[in-house]
This record gives sequence, C-alpha cells and structure tokens, in this order.
Amino acid sequence: MAAATETANRVTSKVLAAAGAVAATGAACFGWGLFEAGLYTLRRVEVPVLPADGAPLHVLHISDLHLIAGQERKLEFLRSLPNLRPDLVVNTGDNIAQGAAIAPLMAAIEPLRELPGVFVFGSNDYYKPHFRNPLKYLIHGSSHGNDEARTDLPIDELRERLSEFGWIDLTHRRATLNVAGYRLAFRGTDDAHLERDDYASVTGPADPAADLNIGVTHAPYLRLLDAMTADGMDLIFAGHTHGGQVCVPGYGALITNCDLDTARVKGLSSHTSGGKTAALHVSGGLGSSPFAPYRFANRPEATLLTLTPRAA
Repeated sequence: MAAATETANRVTSKVLAAAGAVAATGAACFGWGLFEAGLYTLRRVEVPVLPADGAPLHVLHISDLHLIAGQERKLEFLRSLPNLRPDLVVNTGDNIAQGAAIAPLMAAIEPLRELPGVFVFGSNDYYKPHFRNPLKYLIHGSSHGNDEARTDLPIDELRERLSEFGWIDLTHRRATLNVAGYRLAFRGTDDAHLERDDYASVTGPADPAADLNIGVTHAPYLRLLDAMTADGMDLIFAGHTHGGQVCVPGYGALITNCDLDTARVKGLSSHTSGGKTAALHVSGGLGSSPFAPYRFANRPEATLLTLTPRAA
C-alpha cells in the first residue's frame, strides 16, 4: 500500500511539474509577444518589374500602424523612415486607432511631405477598434464579428491631412504619376474586409503608355487580386494581415484574416489570374489592435522596395 502511494505521489509530482513547465513556457511566450510588438523592423526587397535598362525606383510601403497617441517608440521609428529617401510612398491603411493619433502621425511623417505618394484606407481608419475574443479570431481565421458597436473615427480629417502632403487618395480612383522619370499608373479600392470594395469603378485594361501599372488596396482578398492581375497590373500593394500576427517558428502564420493563403501572408510573392502574373507585396504592418498588442515570431515592419528592371 505504501509503495502504491509513493508511486502515485511521484506521478502527481511529474504531472504538476509538466503543467508548471507548460504554464511557464506559455507565460514566457506571451511576454515575448508583448515585447516583440515593439521591435519595429525595416524590410528590404528587390522587385524586377521595371522596363529594361531603367534606373532603380525606391518605394516605401507603410501599413497597419493602428497608432495611439503616446506610442513614442512607434513614432520614433516613423520619424526615421524619411532617412531612406524613397522615391514614392505607398500607404495601405489602418493608420490610427483613435482620433487623437492623427496629429502625432502627421508630425512624424512630415519630412515625407511633397514626395509622391498614394494611399487607401482600412477598417481602422473608419472605425475605432473594440475588443474581440482573440481565441475566436484564431478559430475562425477572421476578425469579422458583431459590428453594431462601431464607433466612427475622423476619417475625413485623416484624408484631408494625407492629401495635404500631395498624396493621392486611390479610393476607387485611377491616377497617373511621374516618379523619378517613370510613368506610373495606379488604381485602388476601398477596404474589402469591410466589403466596401468596388473594383468595377476602376476596372479596365492596364495603361499601355505606363512604365508600370500598380494596384493598391488594404486587404488582399482574392477577388481583388484576381481582378487586378487579370487587368494587367504589374505590381499590387496590400496590408491588413499583420503577417499573421502570431506565427509558429518553423511553420509560419496560422491565419491571414482574409481568404489569402498563409504562404503569402506577408512579403513579396506573386499572383496569377487570367493568364497574367503580378508581383504582390503584402506588408506585415507596424501595429496591432490595442486590445491585442502582441506579435510572436513576426516583428512589426515597414518595407523599402527597390524596383529594378525585368530580366532580359
């Protein structure tokens, strides 16, 4: 009897030790995720999409800041970006999480004023984020939920301030810019995650006179990627995914928060539709919801893309 009791005690001790180790590991991972959410990183990629024999073109892609006034480390990182001396800025939305963030945002990126730029908006430019159970997000793979409690953000003010920079609002618009000797033709849509996209308003063949045709949207839903690619876009910019936000080392993202596959959750890839192929760049973004301020194996990022000539 005593031997059986001793064995049971040993088993119990091992179970408790294992449970303690699991709990400690979970706590450490959660703590690291909170810390990693502030490790702002610049990514650099090359994209061979320009005409032969052309000079490189440098594009700064920023997205998903979800800025709150007082996030000084994030603002400091934003203030460093003009030092990259990009030729063009592409902003794919979700800039703010509160109206009070507009003023510090614009002050931080003020040195980018007058550089050519384009922008579209995401859901958290329209509406203030509110709490959602993160487990439901992981289970369902999307942040869609009951939005009856939406609180409007001052998007008209944000639109006006960005436009004052000389940047072009591509919300359901087409536009052409001359940048560093290149003619760039753009088209953009509103946020597909909110189902505000209306690609029919900008659809049509690519501009044959342009050196590069570029699509811009916030959330990389396949319906938009298919349509833009089939119309002949050379390069498509998007954000929204947060790079999966929580990733598994050696495996990658579990979800994309849209119908894009996890293999293309962030960074440079390609998309094929209608017999045509476009380069696709999805920014992992610089922020997260204030109700889920963590990342794991997935640092927040901005990207400097160097566009180079296509291979002969």
